[in-house]
Amino acid sequence: MHTVTQSEISSLPSSGAVAARGADAGVSAARAYRFADLSAYPFKKRWLIRAADLAFYTMIHAVGRTTRYTVEGWENFEAVARDGKIPIYTSWHSSVFLATYFWRRRGIVVMTSRSFDGEYIARFIQRFGFGAARGSSTRGGPGAFVEMVRLMRAGCPAGFTIDGPRGPRHVAKMGAVLLAKKTGQPVLPFAVDAARRYEVPSWDRMQIPLPFTRACVRIAAPIYVPPDADATTLEAKRDELQRALDDVNG
Repeated sequence: MHTVTQSEISSLPSSGAVAARGADAGVSAARAYRFADLSAYPFKKRWLIRAADLAFYTMIHAVGRTTRYTVEGWENFEAVARDGKIPIYTSWHSSVFLATYFWRRRGIVVMTSRSFDGEYIARFIQRFGFGAARGSSTRGGPGAFVEMVRLMRAGCPAGFTIDGPRGPRHVAKMGAVLLAKKTGQPVLPFAVDAARRYEVPSWDRMQIPLPFTRACVRIAAPIYVPPDADATTLEAKRDELQRALDDVNG
């Protein structure tokens, strides 16, 4: 276990480096890291999207930069990088606040919806160097998943809050396991636990850390899914992911 400094976090590969690996994917890959056009929204909603975007970015950045992080299992992250693999970062929805800051500037692509909420979420995570996979306006979630497969094959890491977007709380869904099967990349389960925090009275009990708190980041061993995995194997891998997340959040 060791304490991670701000300089160590800043030295992680940037979203620009990740985007360069996926340059052959062309304009559509770069689009994941750019703000979407808001012209289809009325003026009031455009203003609210921009205001919410800046408010969430400012809050997460202000609290995240004052937090002192201790990491357990960093060798699991290093093993993935050493093997030349691209992680599928996976956690519970309750950890999303500090996870957004800790894993910033890595080009991690996450699913967001084509909705009012999805637009401001996409914008503030893009400010942290994340990408947004939205899919088409007609295909919705399945389209976003196909886009994530394509972006991972172009060299972009992916991320899931695996019990989101609406629960049940702390029950792993199949998305990360299916993406691992399709791409050959490992699922990397992790947790971020703030010592001093407020828990929102919502379905996920989201952690809002207090400024200058300490936080423990726990990273589990990577989970690989065979490309020919059948339904039984996929379910077994989902159970393995569930146990890993339970352990790092224990």
